[in-house]
Formats: sequence, C-alpha cells, structure tokens
Amino acid sequence: MAPTDELVVGQEAFETFYRREFRGVVSLAYALSGSRAGAEDLAQEAFMAAHQRWARISAYDKPAAWVRRVVANMAISAFRRKAAEARALARIAVHRQEALPELEPEDEEFWNLVRGLPAKQSQAIALFYLEDRSVADIAQILECSPATAKVHLFRGRQNLAVKLNLETAR
Repeated sequence: MAPTDELVVGQEAFETFYRREFRGVVSLAYALSGSRAGAEDLAQEAFMAAHQRWARISAYDKPAAWVRRVVANMAISAFRRKAAEARALARIAVHRQEALPELEPEDEEFWNLVRGLPAKQSQAIALFYLEDRSVADIAQILECSPATAKVHLFRGRQNLAVKLNLETAR
C-alpha cells in the first residue's frame, strides 16, 4: 500500500470513528459543562486533537476512551478557568466598590420625586443637577436636540415645583 493509500484509509477510519462517537462525546461534554454550545465546542476540540494524532490514537485499544478523557479534562479546565475569572472579577469589584454618599432625608425625598417624573425629565434633571451637564451634553446623552433637552428640563422643573408645592414662575 502506498503512503497516500494509508492516509485515505486512516481518514476513512477517523470519519467512521467520528460519526460513531460524536453524539456520546457531546453528551458527556454537556453533562460536564452544562452548556450545549460549550459541549459541542469541547467535543470538536477533542476530536480535532484525536484527528491530529490519529495514527497513534487509532492503534489504542479504546480510542473512544482517549477522546472522552480529553473532553473530561477540557471541561475541568474550562470550569477552573471560569471560576478563576469569576474570582478575579469579584476581587476587582470589591476593590473598585466605592461607598456611595448618604443622602440627607430631604435629599432622598427630592430624588424620589425626581424618579417619579417621566423618564426623560428625570434623566435631564439628574444630568443637569448631579453631573452639572450642559444642555448640549444632555441632548447628546438623551439623543435629542438641545431644544428638546431644554423642554425636558423645563417640564421636569415645573412638575417638581408642583410636587413640592412651590410656586412656579411663569
């Protein structure tokens, strides 16, 4: 048999092996990972590793066991990697967490009233008074024209004045 004939026979053997074992390997990967898409990725990676080493793997008594061991190891590695990422993100969040300033009772009441305004009005009021944003900035953030941003501010102030029982200047 010529060397190219051996490759074709090896390729056919791998394709037969792949078709026969794929479903079971994906099921195992799913059971270990809990993710259907992740399971398919793990199975594909394991079969790619087997394909790259097929001349050696095909000589094993149980090549399917080798692929399943690779999937199991990959699932554990993925779990460990995700757990490490989660721990790192938690550490970052703890270090970045800044204490929010306490609101005075009258401030808390005021911001509760602001939250009760229509959305655009409350957003405009908060951007203007909390962040000292210009009307142009507010317009850009709220994706509206500067004239519309002014209307939101004006109406928000009017509605707050009514809620606070203040006289409104006309």
